[in-house]
Amino acid sequence: MQLLKHFHELSLHPKNAKELKGLILHLAVQGKLTEQWRKENRVVEPAKILLEILSKKKAKLIAEKKIKKDKPLPSIADIEIPFMLPKKWEWSYIGEIGQTNIGLTYSPKEITDDGTIVLRSSNIQKGKLSFNDIVRVTKKLNPKVIVNEGDLLICARNGSRKLVGKCAIIEGLNEIAAFGAFMAVFRSNFNDYIKLFIESPIYRSRLEGVETTTINQITQGNLKSTLIPFPPLEEQKAIVKVVEQLFVEAEQLEQLTEKRIQLKEQFAVSALHNLTTNDTVKEWVILKPHFHTFFNEEPNIKKLRETILQLAVQGKLTAHWRTIHSPFEGGQGDVKDHDAAYLLNKIKAEKARLVNDGKIKKEKPLPPISDDEIPYELPGGWVWCRLQDLVSLLGDGIHGTPEYTINGEYHFINGNNLSDGIIEIKTNTKTVSKEESLKHKRDLNERTVLVSINGTIGNTAFYNDEKVMLGKSACYFNLLNNIDKSYIRLLIKTNYFLDYAFSEATGTTIKNVSLRTMRSFIVPFPPLKEQKAIVETVNRLMVLCDQLEEQVSLSKQQVEDWMKGSLKEVEAESS
Repeated sequence: MQLLKHFHELSLHPKNAKELKGLILHLAVQGKLTEQWRKENRVVEPAKILLEILSKKKAKLIAEKKIKKDKPLPSIADIEIPFMLPKKWEWSYIGEIGQTNIGLTYSPKEITDDGTIVLRSSNIQKGKLSFNDIVRVTKKLNPKVIVNEGDLLICARNGSRKLVGKCAIIEGLNEIAAFGAFMAVFRSNFNDYIKLFIESPIYRSRLEGVETTTINQITQGNLKSTLIPFPPLEEQKAIVKVVEQLFVEAEQLEQLTEKRIQLKEQFAVSALHNLTTNDTVKEWVILKPHFHTFFNEEPNIKKLRETILQLAVQGKLTAHWRTIHSPFEGGQGDVKDHDAAYLLNKIKAEKARLVNDGKIKKEKPLPPISDDEIPYELPGGWVWCRLQDLVSLLGDGIHGTPEYTINGEYHFINGNNLSDGIIEIKTNTKTVSKEESLKHKRDLNERTVLVSINGTIGNTAFYNDEKVMLGKSACYFNLLNNIDKSYIRLLIKTNYFLDYAFSEATGTTIKNVSLRTMRSFIVPFPPLKEQKAIVETVNRLMVLCDQLEEQVSLSKQQVEDWMKGSLKEVEAESS
């Protein structure tokens, strides 16, 4: 049995808990969990004899007019049974096994602080009877609505489908209590087993056809006429015991798994914090052997990606690289190749020439970077600058609505079309004509970086000569020469940029980042060779993150395959 073979692994994923418990119940009421028990307990009274005794008792109660005779149901011999039963089991109707009644109707004015307790759906919590949220009423009670110890309390009617069928055994009552009109009770000597059956997917699937237009419900007729696989009494007790044991184990494993995930997250957060604040090289050596142990949950891998990006723009990923190449930190390279201040002067000179030649407009100068604005110390050879210093042009798309054309040559894109470095044309992306696009032309080229600045902030893409027209939520800037555009895109993805953008954004429900905010962004600017080294290092580490995510996905898929295998096994044995 795959369920029992892989039970521990199936329980290691909290999201599987509900489905796993459903599968346990599904197998239980088919006799799949007590196969070994039956081999060890061959001498038991068949369920058929028990049903005959129940039938005689019911006939006597009807003759004595203590209960009413139910409407006749089709003979079980004449109907198609859902699946084959183990030996000594029988199919029966629930109404033949016990009695059920509807509950008490009362009005708000009958609610009081010292009346009789009325149990409702809120008094069933995790399969147990709860005395929280008690309602009391002052009303003369029919004995049929009074609950007894051992009764099965069932939520029979509720606006939420998932609440219908919730049930609990009545126990621990210290006073008289009734049950409400939206509830039902079932009275029998087999309620522990009946409860498992009502909670099982086999019964839940039969609720599909019993709802009104406004509310889901279990009717008295539906409950009484439901077919139930009925085992011998001793096996019922064994089934209940096995299910309880498996549920306890599943819940314990679930709790341990949640604790394990919590501890992993705490370790990951601590380790990543150490990476960003301590000696990165040493911390990396400590962390690397534990990657597959502590970074096998998606949230932790996401934190790892964020930390890699942050370390990159702090120069911590290329600390060793600088000791070899940068003369500022003992390396053998040429000073000019590793001095970002020298590079920045070249870039500013290029921009000034473009202004003098009339190719770009002169911008209003931004204030110098103050000490208060600097978030952290840079490595030797790096400088701080504003994004405006690095671009020849920065703008956004049109602020109005263009004239759309069906099957136009150009796609009208916004920030939500920017995805992981590429412009994504979606099925609902509208088109415009070439003439409409030329009316709102933007100067895009191979040095253009696109960033979403409205709604979703921080999506990025490069422009690769696509036929597109920009909307206002797509900001664009054209980088000058001697700047690696992949480094700038990497920078835009960091929490450093996102925290800045959101802190400066306007709007409550929909955030908007202004073009001035984009121009003013303070860039940690390394020399060009180190920009390229950073990009190469980040790309390698992101491949590692991809591999970790793939392993998480494969692990989840394996668990899903086990679960599907268990279900198929049940279906095959049931057919």
